[in-house]
Amino acid sequence: MLNRVLTGVPDNDPRLTHVVELSARAADVTTWPTWAAPEVVAALHDIGVDTPWTHQIRTADLAFQGNHVVISTGTASGKSLGYQLPVLTALQADPKATALYLAPTKALGADQLRAVGALTHESPLRDVYPATYDGDTPAEIRQWVRANARWIFTNPDMLHLGILRSHQRWARVLRRLRYVVIDECHAYRGVFGSHVALVLRRLRRIAARYGADPVFVLCSATTAEPAAAASRLIGAPCAAVTEDGSPQGPRTIALWEPPLLTTVTGENGAPVRRAATAETARILADLVTEGARTLAFVRSRRAAELTAMDAKRRLAEVDPALAERVASYRAGYLAEDRRDLEAALSDGSLLGAATTNALELGVDIAGLDAVVISGFPGTVASFWQQAGRAGRRTHGSLVLLVARDDPLDTYLVHHPEALLDKPVEATITDPHNPYVLGPQLLCAALELPLSDTEVAELGAHEVLHDLAEKGLIKRRAVREGARWYVTADAQPHDAVDVRGGIGNPVAIVDGETGRLLGTADAGRAPASLHQGAVHLHQGDTYEVDELDLEGGVAFVHASEPGWTTSARQVTSIAIDTVTEHRRHGHVTTGLAQVRVTSQVVGYLRTLVTGEVLDLVELDLPAQTLPTRAVMYTVTPELLAQAGIEPQDVPGALHAAEHAAIGLLPLVATCDRWDIGGVSTAEHPDTGLPTVFVHDGQPGGAGFAERGFTRLRHWLSATLAAIESCGCAGGCPSCVQSPKCGNGNHPLNKAGAARLLTAVLAELPAM
Repeated sequence: MLNRVLTGVPDNDPRLTHVVELSARAADVTTWPTWAAPEVVAALHDIGVDTPWTHQIRTADLAFQGNHVVISTGTASGKSLGYQLPVLTALQADPKATALYLAPTKALGADQLRAVGALTHESPLRDVYPATYDGDTPAEIRQWVRANARWIFTNPDMLHLGILRSHQRWARVLRRLRYVVIDECHAYRGVFGSHVALVLRRLRRIAARYGADPVFVLCSATTAEPAAAASRLIGAPCAAVTEDGSPQGPRTIALWEPPLLTTVTGENGAPVRRAATAETARILADLVTEGARTLAFVRSRRAAELTAMDAKRRLAEVDPALAERVASYRAGYLAEDRRDLEAALSDGSLLGAATTNALELGVDIAGLDAVVISGFPGTVASFWQQAGRAGRRTHGSLVLLVARDDPLDTYLVHHPEALLDKPVEATITDPHNPYVLGPQLLCAALELPLSDTEVAELGAHEVLHDLAEKGLIKRRAVREGARWYVTADAQPHDAVDVRGGIGNPVAIVDGETGRLLGTADAGRAPASLHQGAVHLHQGDTYEVDELDLEGGVAFVHASEPGWTTSARQVTSIAIDTVTEHRRHGHVTTGLAQVRVTSQVVGYLRTLVTGEVLDLVELDLPAQTLPTRAVMYTVTPELLAQAGIEPQDVPGALHAAEHAAIGLLPLVATCDRWDIGGVSTAEHPDTGLPTVFVHDGQPGGAGFAERGFTRLRHWLSATLAAIESCGCAGGCPSCVQSPKCGNGNHPLNKAGAARLLTAVLAELPAM
C-alpha cells in the first residue's frame, strides 16, 4: 500500500526511515448483561449496535456493580457504550436519578451529547433529558438544565465555576447523582490534571454532603498504569479494563524524515530541514490523488490552513475537481461548519483534511484510509489516538509520521522501537503542588468548611497554615469540631484557572476594531506578546503593537509580515532546596526546588523557509518562577577525561541541555514548551558544571520528577538523538532550541555527545 499511495517513493528512499505492518484483529463479542434495561438495549439496536464487544460489557458490569472503572482501549473501540449502558439503565430505573459527563473539550462533549440524544430521542428513554451546561449555554437554558436535565454534559471548568461554587442550586442533581463519566481522561495531566483531580475530590465531597456516592466511569486512550492514573485523578481506587475486543484492520506504519536543505541556513548558519508541514501537504496531495481518504494532523490552526491550501494548490495542477475535495478542520470554526466537514469526511465526498488535534478526541470519523501526522504530537498516547482515526473496523490503512526539525522527532524516526514498541506514558498529576492545592483548598472551604480530618487526608496542613498567615482562611471551633472557614467576601473560584494558566490573563485586543481576540497567561505574555511579536488567531496573522502587563492587555493589528517571531530571553536559576540527590562517582543527580528568573531581551524574525532575518532587541522586566527542576553536576576531572577542553565546556553543557529538553517528552507526558532549562560551567549554588531542566509552572507539574526517576533512559535517548542527526555542527533537529535566550550560542554538538557519554558511564545501569 505504501508504494501505491506515496507515488514513486522507493522503499530504500532515505526519507523513509522505517516501515512496519500491523496485523488485523478480529472482534471479540459477547452477550448483553441481564441487568441492562430492555429499553436501553433496544435503543442501541436501533442505532446499529447488535452485539457488544467484551471490553464494553466488562466496563459496564464493573460500573453497574458499584466499582469505579477506567476503560483504556484504542481509538474507535466503542468505549462510550461501556458507560452508556449502566448510566441509561440507572436513569431508566429511577426517574429521579442523575448523571454527569465531563469532557476536556466542548466539541467532544457536544459529540457525545448527540450520541446520547440519538439513543433517547422519541423513545422510552426520552425523560432522561440530556443537556449541555457550559460557558456557551444561555442563562435561560441554564435554569432549565438545573431544574430538569438528568444527564448533564459539561467540562471541568464549568464544574468548578458553575456547579460546585453554587452547589445549593444544584441540590436536585447532586442528591441523586449516580454516575460521573470522565471522557478522554488521559488529557488531564500536568497542572491541568492536578487541578481537575482536586475539582473531582471537591465534587465527591459535595455529593456526599447531599447523600450521594456516585460511581466514576473513565475513558482513556491506551495508557500505562490506567488504574493507578485514574485512581490519582478521582482520589479513590479504580479498576481497569484494558483488553480490547473491537476489530481492527491491518495497518502500515511508516516513519518519514524530511531532508536537510542546501539552499538556506538557519540561526548561526545551521542547516535547516525541509518543513514537516510542506512535506505533509505534498504527501496529502499524493494520497488524495490515489483516492485515499486522509487526515493530516498538524500542530497549529495556521498550519492546518496552510497545509490544506498547499495540498489544494498541488491537486489543482493535476485535477481541479480533486482540489475541491480537500479542506482544513480546526477549533474556531462554527459548530455547523465542523459537522458538515465531519459528514463529508465520513461519506467520502471530502477526501482529505488538514486538522489540528480537534479531530483526535472523540469525534466519530469512520472509514479513513490514511493518517499523516506532521510532527510527533507530544505523547505516544496522542500518536496512537491520531493513528487510530485510520482503518476503522476491518479496513486496511496507512499511518505516516513526518518528523519535524526537533530532537525528539529525530530520535523517534531513527529509533522506532521507542514509539512503536513502547508502552504509552503514565499520566502525570501532582495534586499536592502548593500552587494548585492552596487555591483549591480555598474553593473547597467556601463550598463547605473543611474539617481537620479532611485536611489531614490531603496532607495540606502546611499549605493551609500558609493561607491562614495570609489572612485568607481561619480555623474556628464549632459544634461538629474545628472547621476551616474562608474569610469574609472571598471569591477564590474566580482566581483559579483549571487549565493551569500562570498569573492573571492578558487580553489580546485588535487595536483597530476594539475586538477581543482572546487571552494569554501573564507569565507567558512577555515571550509571546511582546512588541513586534507575530500572533496567530484562527488562521489570521496579527502584529503586537504594545504589551501592557500592568493593565493586562496586548494591542495588535492585522498584518501579513511574511515572517514568524520567537522570543530570546536570558535565564538564571537559584536552588532553594535539594529534595533528593544521588552521587554516582563524578556525577551527582538531584531534584530541587528552584527559582527561575527570566527576562525577554529580544526576538528573532524568521522566514517560512527557516531563514533568519534578524534579531530585534527588547527591554522587558524580569520575571521569577518558583518551580521544580531535575539537575546533574559533573566534575572538571570527568570533563577532562571526556576530552572536553575548558573553552568548550559551556557549549557542551548548553547543547546537552537543549537536547535533553527536547527529549524529556519521551519519558514524561509534556511538551517542550511546558519545560525549560539552564546550564552553566560553574553554578554558584553547586560550584560545579551543572545542567538543570525545570517545569514551566509555579510549584512544578511533575515533569522534573519523572525526568529524575528515568534519568538514565532519558539521557541515553538524548545522546542517541544527537548522534543520529546528520548535521555537522548542530541544528534544530538535535541541539538548537527555538526558544533559546542566548541565540543558540555557544553550542558544541560533539562536546555534548562526549559529555553525555561520560555521564552515562557513571550512572548505574537501568
